[in-house]
Amino acid sequence: MADATLQHDAAAHGQPGAFEAPLFGAYSKKVGMWLFLASDSLTFGALLFAFCYIRIYTAWPAPFHVQSIINSTIMTACLLSSSLTMVMAVFAARRSDRAWTRNWLLATMAFGTAFIVLHGMEWSKLIGEGLTLPIFPKPATPADAEMTDISKNIPQFAATFFGLTAMHMLHVTIGVIYLGVIAFRKWFLPVIGALWAVGFALIPSDNVFHYLIHALLLGLIVASIILFLKPKVYDAQDVEVSGLYWHFVDLVWMFIFPLVYLLSTKIT
Repeated sequence: MADATLQHDAAAHGQPGAFEAPLFGAYSKKVGMWLFLASDSLTFGALLFAFCYIRIYTAWPAPFHVQSIINSTIMTACLLSSSLTMVMAVFAARRSDRAWTRNWLLATMAFGTAFIVLHGMEWSKLIGEGLTLPIFPKPATPADAEMTDISKNIPQFAATFFGLTAMHMLHVTIGVIYLGVIAFRKWFLPVIGALWAVGFALIPSDNVFHYLIHALLLGLIVASIILFLKPKVYDAQDVEVSGLYWHFVDLVWMFIFPLVYLLSTKIT
């Protein structure tokens, strides 16, 4: 009787042949993700604390205008919408509806990709205007005097802005790849490879994203290792765990958006 109950519980959790006792009512994949998010929150917390500290003790500029705020607001709407579609994907996975699980995950990935594209456009605009770091390529067109002065006289602003937003954009990119692997498994690998190849070929060499596109190549390598070493059909638990990561990324942006953008805005 006990063996039958054990096998039933194992099958219910998508782990035939092996039952894993829960820790505080959660299984190891969820506990592992919570531990990872706790450690990652320390990283973002340190970056946000450093940003606030430098802002308080520095003559902080307000370089963002209406166009940047509109763009960042649309980016925020994309992430909020992606949280909703992620919740719907989890609900569909719990119903064992694979088709709608995949559809909702695809919608979440679309919103995340839109966020990355809009963020890239924002970066390119600011770099073109003169808000740069020494490691960035020099803008080919004449820069805006205000942004150039900020980069020269208050380099902390560009360093903290690009540092925070780059870290968050990297997490969003990882999240999109993560959801693609959950939804499509090995079929998603050629998509990552094609995106990397197209981006590397089309993005000009004097554009900072020409080098950052290699994050996709790194994601392709890591995803390939995982999928080929441990192939499996991802179940509702895996979708829920990926949702925890995605919601965390969205939550971090809810701190970055007001601190970095809204509090550095000059409405003219």
